[in-house]
Amino acid sequence: MRHDLLSDVLSAIKNGDHVGKTEVVVSSSKLAKEVLIILQKNSYIGNFEYIDDGRGGRFKIALTGNINNCGTIRPRYSVRLQDYDKYKRRFLPAAGLGLFIVSTSQGLMTHIDSEQKAIGGKLLAFVY
Repeated sequence: MRHDLLSDVLSAIKNGDHVGKTEVVVSSSKLAKEVLIILQKNSYIGNFEYIDDGRGGRFKIALTGNINNCGTIRPRYSVRLQDYDKYKRRFLPAAGLGLFIVSTSQGLMTHIDSEQKAIGGKLLAFVY
């Protein structure tokens, strides 16, 4: 039984990318789908498709080799608009490199979109 499905998905993507795989198959969930959409929009992964296996489904993800590191942020820190810089210094390697995935009242989005809309939320994951 898996306890943190998002962490499993991101670690499978990171490990597959590091060993040079072109695709990886992971378990599915609504949260994982939204995170994959964000990663795809920002060119960290290629296309992904849902495979119905009769037990909850899986995602087949095409890897592009653009991920250096990614992972979940535990515990899920609440972040206000003025606190983003503190967490950027903690989790991202350099200014302007990488992004956070934030759960806000308006849905999942990157920290860049969240700063533009002037809203805070909960930090879910980072990728660079």
